[in-house]
Amino acid sequence: MPAHLPRRGRARATAFGLLAGVVADQIAGDPRRGHPVALFGSAAGRLESLTWRDSRVAGVRYAAVLIAAPAACGMLAVALLSRLPAGARNAGLAAVTAAGTWAVLGGRSLSAEAEAVAAHLERSDLPAARQQLTHLVGRRTDVLDEAEIARATIESLAENTSDAVVAPLLWGAVAGLPGLLGYRAVNTLDAMVGHHSPRYENFGWASARADDVANYLPARLAALLTAAVAPAACGSGRAALAVARADGRRHPSPNAGVAEAAFAGALGLRLGGRNDYGSHVEDRPVLGRDGRAPRTEDIARAARLSRAVTAAATVACAAIALARR
Repeated sequence: MPAHLPRRGRARATAFGLLAGVVADQIAGDPRRGHPVALFGSAAGRLESLTWRDSRVAGVRYAAVLIAAPAACGMLAVALLSRLPAGARNAGLAAVTAAGTWAVLGGRSLSAEAEAVAAHLERSDLPAARQQLTHLVGRRTDVLDEAEIARATIESLAENTSDAVVAPLLWGAVAGLPGLLGYRAVNTLDAMVGHHSPRYENFGWASARADDVANYLPARLAALLTAAVAPAACGSGRAALAVARADGRRHPSPNAGVAEAAFAGALGLRLGGRNDYGSHVEDRPVLGRDGRAPRTEDIARAARLSRAVTAAATVACAAIALARR
């Protein structure tokens, strides 16, 4: 029995750190200046300017360095803490896990941005809503009408609830602080270079594929949690699962499609359609073909669903962390 006590203490510290980090995110949100993810993005941008080549090999090296570095920092922090007495070690592990969780989550900011878009739409201020929407999506927003703004906002809520909340919590539960930091590096690189464009088609290939792998299980967990908590947004859990199964695979992303389809089914909406990214236009498949077009009031429902999924993911991932002992 004594041999199992250190492992049990680490499991409890990790679970407590995840819970505390989510609470910190919900209370404090993201810092306006000096956000660790923004600092990482700046460093990644500088390295890109030095190493960019129109080559997959160059992109693999770029992604490998930038993913390994934060994961190694997390491993080093855990290794240093392991030298402390048990009580101090577990308290320190809980503290750094909480700080790491707070740094990589985006739950509160995500809901706040979506609700700000809805507030502009409620005042019939389309230019302000379009500008606010640029904080959530990479597509062109300058010509979108109310329904398209609502659709884009809800799609962003669904996708980012999965990859900015559920995924980091799951990686933190199974791999601790290194998992939290390594996952966030993967997701940030995908947002920076992992998209289709002449510059990044080859260089960003590795970052995009790494993100696909890292989000495969979290996206499906997010869909299950969406179904479980759908009643919190006056939605249908059964429809969430049905649409995720029927339409999720039709999306060009193997992961975003599952999360967006689950939200579409839960809320009884029809998502998907044409997205103009400036450099190219994508005609996305319809998700939730029996649903109706989104309206402004649906953004509040989607934000409520996102918060409910966040709460459920927090409990589930804390339980997974405890089970790892």
